[in-house]
Amino acid sequence: MIEVKNISQTYDSRSERDTITDVSLTVRENTITALIGANGAGKSTLLSVMTNLIPAKKGNVTIDGVDVRKIKTSEVAKKVAFLKQTHQLSIKITVRDLVEYGRFPHCGGRLKDTDHAKVNECIDYMNLEELSEKYLDEISGGQRQRAFIAMILAQDTPYIFLDEPLNNLDIKYSVEMMKIVHKLVSELDKTVVIVLHDINFAAAYAGHIVAMKDGKIYKEGTPNEVITTEVLNPVFDHDFHITEHDGKNICLYYD
Repeated sequence: MIEVKNISQTYDSRSERDTITDVSLTVRENTITALIGANGAGKSTLLSVMTNLIPAKKGNVTIDGVDVRKIKTSEVAKKVAFLKQTHQLSIKITVRDLVEYGRFPHCGGRLKDTDHAKVNECIDYMNLEELSEKYLDEISGGQRQRAFIAMILAQDTPYIFLDEPLNNLDIKYSVEMMKIVHKLVSELDKTVVIVLHDINFAAAYAGHIVAMKDGKIYKEGTPNEVITTEVLNPVFDHDFHITEHDGKNICLYYD
């Protein structure tokens, strides 16, 4: 279990204004928790604090009951995998090379038979066998994103954090990616925290949604508890139209 208690932090150390303020959250295990909110709401900062990439200025984060600040970085990497919003690589590497990076917390770069087996397992799971020896700049954006997911799968952590993984993906690949994320939970028992801009993807796939505004949690709950005009209108400063489909609330974006 990951628990966030009264944390505050600023994205820019030169700023006196906190990006997130007095945020408390318990991550639901074996489910998808989606963070939604307008740009600048503090979603990405919250992910960075939860994974200790940015230590909390106030408050604390615990992973399985232990303060994350008391866990060695190498051990945190065995518990939490974090795929950032931007993950451009300046070196020319193959899909297999990329997936092997995920084993670094376990082997320090010296892969053993068990590490190679895990890499092969993750490549197979993401249906990348035919692309495994291709360079990243030779494959499509959707295929590349699958390769990065294979990399964090190879890290073999119970918790996976994804910061806007649908960026620059078209509808087909976005749906494919969300189906993959759902499978990580339903088939591999992972716990996923994901930042999404598309509210309907959050409504369709998440089991828990956290709506953020101005660095604070405005509302959290089930999709139907959060996907309402009472919540979304003030969170996004926009008038939403909500309809129901297959028992789920979805948004229509028009004036």
